[in-house]
Amino acid sequence: MDFLLAEEFSLPMAGETRKGWVVAHQNNEILIDIGAKSEGVIPLTELQAMNKETRQQLTVGNEVSVYIISTEDTQGNVVVSYVKAIEHQDWLNMEAILASKQACQGKIAGHNKGGLLVQIGQLRGFVPRSHFSRERQMASQQSQAALQKSVGQPIMVKVVEVDAERNRLILSERDAMVEARQDRRSRLLSEVKEGDVCPGRVINLANFGAFVDIGGLEGLVHLSEISWKRINNPHEVLKVGQEVEVQVLSVDQEKERLALSLKRLQPDPWTTIEDTYQVGQLFEATITKTAPYGAFARLHDEYQLEGLIHISEIAEDHINHPRDVIKAGQVVSVRIIRIDSEQRQLGLSIKQVASPKFVESDLALLSNQ
Repeated sequence: MDFLLAEEFSLPMAGETRKGWVVAHQNNEILIDIGAKSEGVIPLTELQAMNKETRQQLTVGNEVSVYIISTEDTQGNVVVSYVKAIEHQDWLNMEAILASKQACQGKIAGHNKGGLLVQIGQLRGFVPRSHFSRERQMASQQSQAALQKSVGQPIMVKVVEVDAERNRLILSERDAMVEARQDRRSRLLSEVKEGDVCPGRVINLANFGAFVDIGGLEGLVHLSEISWKRINNPHEVLKVGQEVEVQVLSVDQEKERLALSLKRLQPDPWTTIEDTYQVGQLFEATITKTAPYGAFARLHDEYQLEGLIHISEIAEDHINHPRDVIKAGQVVSVRIIRIDSEQRQLGLSIKQVASPKFVESDLALLSNQ
């Protein structure tokens, strides 16, 4: 007899999850055919706690999974739970996601002093404050109301710890954001090309240049590529958070490096220098540095080009070294004596400022002012 029963029915066991079919709704209970001697019963207490979406899954004729709570209650019924079956599958899913190291999406269900409560399926996970994204960390430090406003919003997280027995699910928004940024960076790095012009935002300044974010991909604008004007430090013309437009100079896929330029999108004064400057013009200039062969000076005008004052053009008398008569930072009067746009060179002179051969051009200039 026992053999015949075992053949006809697969006897349920407490703690087991089974597939079955919804066969009836009666007496505030739902009956599930689980292939046993009697149907499984989802009790009223569980039905009352169900939301509308979950209850819609229990339409007569639907195939569902249920968790065996008890093989026999006081009335001889097999007591089953639809919600616990879903929870069991959700725990299995979380273990699989943990193993795969993939991110998943949940919904913020609440918060407390320690962090965020996140709903994923039938499970509630916890995101400790130390695992907030950088943006959420900053917002929560400024105002506790920021966490309350986030309730109900979606959130991407990575699974850090899964322990179904202890009902413990630890999540990390920070790790998910790091991975998302890296994925976005890799994708952009493969798409961006030399010559592209992109909007960006200055995220950091260093002595050697500026770091600019172009939609999740960070690149370096070297000091020499910030401006056609000579600058000693990026802080002179840029600030963190500033919106800029940059041109891509080069892309190194292997090292994941991006070289950018600001000045390539600005007019190059050397392309029109012969229209802008003339041999014989006088300017005020600041000595930027000295060398054994001469001194470099930056003109006091719109473009602030730098030119060389050869040692022979510094003074009428012979000098052994430019520093004997001038020093860096000193303001002097200079005359342009040579323009070479191809070599991007400007020849200047101090000793020819009062030269007789420029008297006529100086007088003509004064008469036009």
